[in-house]
Amino acid sequence: MDLPDPVSDTLDSLVVGAGQAGLAASYFLRQRGVDHVVLDANPHPGGAWQHRWDSLGMDDVHGVADLPGSVAPERSEQPAKVVVPAYFGGYERHHDLPVLRPVRVERVESDGELLVVSAGERTWRTRTLVNATGTWTRPFVPFYPGIESFTGEQVHTAHYPGVEHLRGKRVLVVGGGASAVQLLGELAPVTETLWVTRRPPVWREGLDAAAGLAAVTAVEERVRRGLPPASVVSVTGLSLRPQEQEAARRGAYERLPMFARIEPDGVRWSDGRFERVDVILWATGFRPAVDHLAPLGLRTPQGGIALVPLPGNVQGATTAVVDPRVQLVGYGPSASTIGASRAGRAAAAAVVRRLADAAA
Repeated sequence: MDLPDPVSDTLDSLVVGAGQAGLAASYFLRQRGVDHVVLDANPHPGGAWQHRWDSLGMDDVHGVADLPGSVAPERSEQPAKVVVPAYFGGYERHHDLPVLRPVRVERVESDGELLVVSAGERTWRTRTLVNATGTWTRPFVPFYPGIESFTGEQVHTAHYPGVEHLRGKRVLVVGGGASAVQLLGELAPVTETLWVTRRPPVWREGLDAAAGLAAVTAVEERVRRGLPPASVVSVTGLSLRPQEQEAARRGAYERLPMFARIEPDGVRWSDGRFERVDVILWATGFRPAVDHLAPLGLRTPQGGIALVPLPGNVQGATTAVVDPRVQLVGYGPSASTIGASRAGRAAAAAVVRRLADAAA
């Protein structure tokens, strides 16, 4: 696909990222006749899914929502990193979405009425922007005293090397989210594990529609106030799937409180307790990948990006309060496969309204 001319071409909209949210936004923009391109940093289709660990099967994931006008792959034992990218790639081709890759956006700046998007020596000028960069490229590892002195291996879930690499090693899993639970379920049957979290985990048997809506609404409230978004699982709680029952029988989910410091061969608690470990596996989540938007000054003093509430649709809040030319999808309350597709529709509608207002 030819790149738009950086001098003569001005786009009506530009989408950054071609994961679930970006593809959904592009689909709805195309439906509405909005001239746009999608810039994706990855060399191949699939968004973050192409980087998942090999052992993550479609039976293991919490669910892949349908892209608009399509049906997501069914559950199977096949690797998610193969199935979902194939689904995304076929979707791009079927709908002839204008995806350019690999293009890593570095900066988005304002130039009068337009936004200037820079990627290396290339630039695009656009009237509106839909940011769909997710979180995968921003793994978060908290600082603890002595972290640099650890002589074992430290790895974040974003770079999880697989169970065979860790077999026979004493692994400390840090984090209270679904990824920690899943990795403990995989590791505990083949090696010795310890689990630490900042707060005691909240377990649930199931999540009905009302509880799910309440959880997403709580995340939306944080975003509305300009606070950094929290993960939905932090409000919904955790559950064990059948494939994690063996780890539960082995005591893998007997959680310890957070340690006070890291030492060369292990971790130590404030009461003096010490545990030797070979590996620290940080299942500590991700942060939104929005550094390229910094020149626009979207962040509040509280550190988040405030979005305009959309009455009656908590996952449809996409418009940045500071700069309504910018839509954020897959951010805050829409940071899920279902929410991302819904936000893509809302963002496209907001883009159309913005273009109409500017032309009036």
